[in-house]
Amino acid sequence: MKLRRVLALAVGLSIVAAGCGGDGNGTSGKVSGDRSVPDAGKVVLVTHESFAVSDPVLNAFEKETGITVEILRSDDAGAALSQAILTKDDPLGDVLFGVDTTFLSRALDEGIFVPYEADGIERVPEVFRLDTESRVTPIDYGDVCLNYDIGWFSRAGISPPSSLGDLAKVDYKSLTVVENPATSSPGLAFLLASIAERGAGGWEDYWRSLRDNGVLVVDGWDQAYYDEFSAGGGSGERPIVVSYASSPPADVIYAEEPKSEPSIGVVEASCFRQVEFAGILRGAPHELAARKLIDFMISKRFQEDVPLQMFVFPVVRDAELPAAFEKWAVVPSSPLTLEPAAIAEGRDAWITEWTDIVLR
Repeated sequence: MKLRRVLALAVGLSIVAAGCGGDGNGTSGKVSGDRSVPDAGKVVLVTHESFAVSDPVLNAFEKETGITVEILRSDDAGAALSQAILTKDDPLGDVLFGVDTTFLSRALDEGIFVPYEADGIERVPEVFRLDTESRVTPIDYGDVCLNYDIGWFSRAGISPPSSLGDLAKVDYKSLTVVENPATSSPGLAFLLASIAERGAGGWEDYWRSLRDNGVLVVDGWDQAYYDEFSAGGGSGERPIVVSYASSPPADVIYAEEPKSEPSIGVVEASCFRQVEFAGILRGAPHELAARKLIDFMISKRFQEDVPLQMFVFPVVRDAELPAAFEKWAVVPSSPLTLEPAAIAEGRDAWITEWTDIVLR
């Protein structure tokens, strides 16, 4: 089912082990001038299973450039990154797409990308351009947020949660299901949201409160959303789940029975922002073609294809959103964030401490 595939993206990185970086034969400084015909007739895109682009959009790129795009998918973005690091001396492809905020520092520290300043990068707001050396290019963004079952709360006569703190209140006892941050990208993002909001010391107490208030922890998003969430289409009994800000339009578009309004609400104050990037792999055999592909991925044509293909948001200013996104998607005005370097420094220790608090 496409909903399962596209929503599981999120911004979708698993917890992976990373190898060591190294030198290659890629460009050592910013590259922006050469827009000539690529050095070969193909480019290999290494990515995750949730990457998607519509056939007309991809076919137009191939026809206009003469470049054939070969897509090499891993199970998830974390696996793709780990594979890119382990094969740094003999890269499997030319471009890696799928590194997001949670693993950006690790990817950059490993030295797997060469700098490239994409044609049209000025159309991408500075807030998304997290690498000052242009080793990666922002492609899309999304938000991991608490979702709730609108109908359940209406029938129960209880107001849905409006903040992270609400989940620890007695009215919400045993109503929430979350994913384990050690095994799930949205689970990690939700842990980071609590750290971003409450800081050292505060986030630990917060999770003790959730534990004592009956929070249910499962391994991954599929199980949380489809098996435990009351609006996930199964027999779940929990009306609050960690999912995405794009859940409402997806709920309408992929409903088995036609519906005019989503059944899912989003707690805007809980949202954690993730930006997703693409970069040219150091030692890429088709580097000029890779530059063309990066340029294409921030073109208006590709960017406007992104929402309904991957259920995330375009990063360029001039991209128009589809009607379903305009009507139902939530774009938080002040999403929770953490600096990539802070995530890299604290991630493993935070997960270990979370496990000690919640699961032991």
